[in-house]
Amino acid sequence: MAARRRPISEINVVPYIDVMLVLLVIFMATAPLMTQGVDVDLPNTDSKPLSNEQDDPLVVSVDDEGRIFVNTGMPRPGQEGTRVTIFSLADQAEKIIGARPDIAVYVRGDQAIAYGEIINVMTVLQRAGAQSVGLITDPMDTIE
Repeated sequence: MAARRRPISEINVVPYIDVMLVLLVIFMATAPLMTQGVDVDLPNTDSKPLSNEQDDPLVVSVDDEGRIFVNTGMPRPGQEGTRVTIFSLADQAEKIIGARPDIAVYVRGDQAIAYGEIINVMTVLQRAGAQSVGLITDPMDTIE
């Protein structure tokens, strides 16, 4: 009687690893393209540009209707972040700042919005633990 062979019960995982590596490369290439922002009409002023040394700052945007949006990373025009209320902003900012105490915090406020609205947002951010809160403006058009 001939000896019976036992079936091999191992799974070849090499093709799965190849697929996972391809997916990893795709996600790494597309992640920087997924930044978000809110289109606001920023006031123009003669100020220094922000340094690019800071990774993913916390940017809170207030549009001309008073809606508040939270972004991590510098926003791009035409893209919206996560919309929040002034009350939920405190919770979200506290979680983000608690996880990264050294995070840079900026406020982008539309020039048509009341000054008091921006101050309310800045106060909430400072109570959430932000060391300092910066304001983002558009560069002033210079005529030479």
